[in-house]
Amino acid sequence: MTRAQGSAVLPTARGAAGAPGGRRAGRATLRFVAEQAFTRAAGAPLVGGNAVRLLRDAGENFPAWHEAIAAARESVLFEAYIFADDRVGRRFAELLAEKARAGVRVRVLHDWLGGIGEASSRFWRRLADAGVEVRTFNPPRLDSPIGWMGRDHRKSIVVDGRVGFVTGLCVAERWAGDPARGAEPWRDTGVEVRGPAVADLARAFAQVWDEAGAPLPDEELPDPAHVAAAGEVALRVVASEPATAGLYRLDQLVAAMARRSLWITDAYFVGTAAYVQGLRAAAHDGVDVRLLVPGDSDLGLVKRLSVAGYRPLLEAGVRIFEWNGAMLHAKTAVADGRWARVGSSNLNLSSWLANWELDVAIEDEGFAQRMEDAYEEDLGRATEIVLDARRRVQPVRPVPRLRRPRPPGRRRRREGSAVAAAGALRIGNAVGAALGGYRVLGPTEARVLAVAAGVVLALGAVAVLWPRVIATPLAALGLWLGISLAARAWRLRRHGAGTPTPVERSAEEAAVARRALAGEADPDRAREDAGRDARA
Repeated sequence: MTRAQGSAVLPTARGAAGAPGGRRAGRATLRFVAEQAFTRAAGAPLVGGNAVRLLRDAGENFPAWHEAIAAARESVLFEAYIFADDRVGRRFAELLAEKARAGVRVRVLHDWLGGIGEASSRFWRRLADAGVEVRTFNPPRLDSPIGWMGRDHRKSIVVDGRVGFVTGLCVAERWAGDPARGAEPWRDTGVEVRGPAVADLARAFAQVWDEAGAPLPDEELPDPAHVAAAGEVALRVVASEPATAGLYRLDQLVAAMARRSLWITDAYFVGTAAYVQGLRAAAHDGVDVRLLVPGDSDLGLVKRLSVAGYRPLLEAGVRIFEWNGAMLHAKTAVADGRWARVGSSNLNLSSWLANWELDVAIEDEGFAQRMEDAYEEDLGRATEIVLDARRRVQPVRPVPRLRRPRPPGRRRRREGSAVAAAGALRIGNAVGAALGGYRVLGPTEARVLAVAAGVVLALGAVAVLWPRVIATPLAALGLWLGISLAARAWRLRRHGAGTPTPVERSAEEAAVARRALAGEADPDRAREDAGRDARA
């Protein structure tokens, strides 16, 4: 961690009586307070001495991944939400198998839900037979009825503890496109990291790997103290786990502290009321807030829910743009030309609260400038959405819908539990507003209300005509939940509750970072205090 780095977005400091020394002291104090706030919010310290390279789309990401893996001598940690058995997936699978046969320790972690319909058990068996250790994250379990909703949505690679990649791209052909079939590549963003922060990326991989089986040996993880500096960039590795909401707090803090600009790109935007209000408040205060979202999404429901939330943002002065190319899948933000975020987290409840996600928050003017340049280039292929004279949500100019060929072998696409979480959020918000009358609803929400009305009416009719059709599933669900809770209580009573929860781990890490910022050298005391605070 570097204490000399300032916060990404800060108000101008004023010293006592306007004295130069007072101004310098005031700025130093504000930098310390801001860095402490960012550390507490994210649960992640600021790590200096890194080199970071911006990678756009599959054309830059996939070759960089391939080159790093091909040069691996000791280990490859590969984490992917989707790893498809297609042209792109097989190319990486062959490379990973080749390295494993050469004696490199190769571990691949893929998500169960993300992998449905993407790759067969035979595909994974071939990798395992070549010496690759493969784990599937969070398959359904009888003792955890709704546990499947928490997904490993992270996309990361760590090679030899010296180079790491954090990205929004999955390993599938649709990210690369297919010119022969007229399929355009998906628009996405990732970063390559070299330096001490790579150790944090390896530890983030180990967290999720441990959830899917035996822990990764500590001696195989790089020691940050022994990772040489590779540059001058400071960043935070924000490794979110369910119920920790680290990135959610960080996103809200950035929205509150931005002074000049906040430019956001998101694939599945369904913001909470608190986050939307943060963007609105920033826009009201003169901040240039922009939101770039897909014009045509692979998840049509999420797209409709996102559009239903445009009105309050547009009324506050937030500028919204819809991408006109193939699917926009990037999850990025850049603020005030100093702070940037790249990773796997979408701006919806599923990513903020339910999934394992991985992002890097980078505090560097040079990198932020490259992000702003890329954003402005993207706006060249986007259409701005505005409110017309009748306060209706409309594009500045009509945009023809693109006909895109469906990827081979794909029946449907999914992005974790984004549809369920985003749908429940937006439908609940619209229904609550319709019944309570606490905000004005727009025409775009008519369809949402119509769907909710249809579902409620159908359930009511079924309950009247065939009560057993409703009662039987509810009884079965009640028995399942009851047995599951009883089994969990029995295991906790028998084995004890010594393992810290994600919330306790996050509080512990934040406390250690706070004490390091303050110059205290007693991490054991910090961990004890954090554990006590989290349990309280």
